[in-house]
Amino acid sequence: MKTNENRAPATAPAKSAAHKAETLTVKSGETPWTAAELAELRGELEADVVHLRKEIHDAEQEIVGLLRDGGDGAGNDQADVGSTTLERDHEMSLAANARDMLDQIERALGKIDDGTYGVCESCGNAIGKGRLQAFPRATLCVSCKEREERR
Repeated sequence: MKTNENRAPATAPAKSAAHKAETLTVKSGETPWTAAELAELRGELEADVVHLRKEIHDAEQEIVGLLRDGGDGAGNDQADVGSTTLERDHEMSLAANARDMLDQIERALGKIDDGTYGVCESCGNAIGKGRLQAFPRATLCVSCKEREERR
């Protein structure tokens, strides 16, 4: 027979989320993350995941159609083939960009889960709560990102 001794109280998940939010790294002078802020951020990221998966699916379907219909067959002159190739390349670029963004979002969600969200991957300092609220997929602090872009 099972007992309730090992069960957490009904309020444990909320306290756990609040505790997790408070333990995330922030810059000095910034207020710690609140459970509500973290939940809002997570909600935005998860909504982006759904949107990007649909975008990737749509782009892949478009590519399949272009590959099926875009051969150098009867009735297609060079301009038509070139136009189809350009469209296909554009759709492939959109799909690749969406996949990259999806990977970044899934990485950010993983960092939230493991408590490392907000830590710069280059220098180990805090990225900054404001930067993360504006760009939740950020993995570098502003100075490291500037340094990377100069290269």
